[in-house]
Amino acid sequence: MNTTTTMNTAMRHWHLDRDAAGIAWAAIDVADSGANTLGSEVLREFGLILDQLNAQPPKGLVILSGKSAGYIAGADLEEYTRIETMEGIADIIRRNNALFDRLEAVPFPTLALIRGHCMGGGLELSLACRYRIAVDEPGTRLSLPEVMLGIVPGWGGMKRLPRLVGPAAAMDMMLTGKGIDARRAKKMGLVDEAVPPRVMEAAARNVVLSSAPAHRPPLLQRLLNGPLKFVVASGARKQVAKRARREHYPAPYAIIDTWQRYDGDWLRMPASDPSSLQSIFEQGTARNLIRVFFLQQRLKALGKQEIADFKPRHVHVIGAGVMGGDIAAWCVQRGMTVTLQDQTVERIAPAIARAAEGFGKKWRNDKREVRFALDRLIADPGGGGVAQADVIIEAIYENLEAKQALFRDIEQRAKPDAVLASNTSSLKLEDIAQAMEQPQRLVGIHFFNPVAKMPLVEVVRGAHSDDIQVTRATSFVHKLDKLPLPVKSAPGFLVNAVLGPYLLEAMRCVDEGIAPEVVDEAALAFGMPMGPIELADTVGLDVAMAAGKGLTDAAAPPRRLQALFDAGKLGKKTGEGFYVWQDGKPQKQSAAQVPAGLADRMIRPLLEATQRLVAEGVVADAELADAGVIFGTGFAPFTGGPLNYLAARKH
Repeated sequence: MNTTTTMNTAMRHWHLDRDAAGIAWAAIDVADSGANTLGSEVLREFGLILDQLNAQPPKGLVILSGKSAGYIAGADLEEYTRIETMEGIADIIRRNNALFDRLEAVPFPTLALIRGHCMGGGLELSLACRYRIAVDEPGTRLSLPEVMLGIVPGWGGMKRLPRLVGPAAAMDMMLTGKGIDARRAKKMGLVDEAVPPRVMEAAARNVVLSSAPAHRPPLLQRLLNGPLKFVVASGARKQVAKRARREHYPAPYAIIDTWQRYDGDWLRMPASDPSSLQSIFEQGTARNLIRVFFLQQRLKALGKQEIADFKPRHVHVIGAGVMGGDIAAWCVQRGMTVTLQDQTVERIAPAIARAAEGFGKKWRNDKREVRFALDRLIADPGGGGVAQADVIIEAIYENLEAKQALFRDIEQRAKPDAVLASNTSSLKLEDIAQAMEQPQRLVGIHFFNPVAKMPLVEVVRGAHSDDIQVTRATSFVHKLDKLPLPVKSAPGFLVNAVLGPYLLEAMRCVDEGIAPEVVDEAALAFGMPMGPIELADTVGLDVAMAAGKGLTDAAAPPRRLQALFDAGKLGKKTGEGFYVWQDGKPQKQSAAQVPAGLADRMIRPLLEATQRLVAEGVVADAELADAGVIFGTGFAPFTGGPLNYLAARKH
């Protein structure tokens, strides 16, 4: 940046320099951290920077990152978890709002030079600048993900973003938490320029010295941010209501209310309002969702242990059914080469066709990437890929003898250090490994359906599994951008073992005459993403029958389930199960009044199973159990997980 003067050397988290053109460059580089987060000390130092610059005004100020890992990852959430009082949280919000107001009001032009992830408070800081430039590369993403933590963009984002890009685009960002790339940010007016890395500093210098007016949205958007606010607010509430109930997730409703009634200034809202700061934090969802965030970070960290010389580039998948084909496609999307084996090319073809459709959606504007991806997915009916693969995943039907024969053959042909994994959901690894000369090589890598949507993968340790193989499998799952959950070999592991009793109890309710729609509504009202009867129909009643035999202590399956199974009515896959399915959706009648206690009755077996599995050591501790059940079943995240929910009820 051709700096000539270091303006301050005493700060731990910022470097401030002034170049020959008179531009000040403030680089955030949070000490003792791999990512930049905005804790109190970091923002206190930024206040000192503004003091210096106000005393000796520069020609302009550019705020950038001193790290290669990204721009600013948002607030320091750990700091929030250490604050015990509501007034302490309110003090931080007031202080940071005042600081960003100061930044917005300085008499010289300011610019945020965004390279890498710019999230939450990082984007709110950037919104307080006159200009923004985003570096156009894959790692650059801008987002306000607070709603996913049960909170709101409380440092000025709710007032500044709608003024900058219009309320419709702003609401979409704030209510979904989704990130956008540099080009999209430029198109919507969130940034002034999207530039390649090689010219980012020159572009920043040119823009900050340009004296160009700050961006304003078109007239219609300005009207929608003024006298026509009710139009956007009404539509937004209807959309949110389709996805989340206010009693479970109050934050999205608070965002709409705060913007519509208080111009995005959360601090002006009376404490008695259900959308106020006090109401949000006292309700508990925010605390639990922040807990879930840290649980997710813990799962991610499990896969970050690097194994010398283990860089999985070639994956061999055996079994080209829905599960195997989708595992293969996901590995390809993550840059790996995959050989996909089944008995004939004709059996493999549907999986490749399905993968091609998925690649086309992912890279709809880049046909070259689609072609490259298809080149990495290779039909291999003869199984020649076994000898070259770094990871071999078996995903054939659940038959012990077939799996034993397969692994007996595989271990003779695979590389000595290849990971040998079964995707079994119900068989014990020890039984499969009995046929192997080196049973320590076998681990479980258990994906969930649909592979592309389910974030969790169970990494299963058998009684004989080698530590290095388990660590390699965990690292592989992390490289797939999935959350690895270590579990011991036991029927159903964690996720299916807690789902089985839950689904069984729901079906018993149907046998007692309670309509499937009422059973499902009770679960939805509790906070589950899908009702248990619809879930059973979705995964298949044949799967439910097989799982029920191994995962519950029921002497016989529920009567209605048995009757549907005997009639070949297996749910969504056949067009009829508990529900009739049309165009991929269940045709439901309006649910009658939900009987009191119905949800508790169905959830209780799930809670008890989770407790038991922790006590038996199938999963290491309560935190990992909560994480696994949330990310593997969708168990109501606002509760913080089944065991956290159980503990809260006891208090």
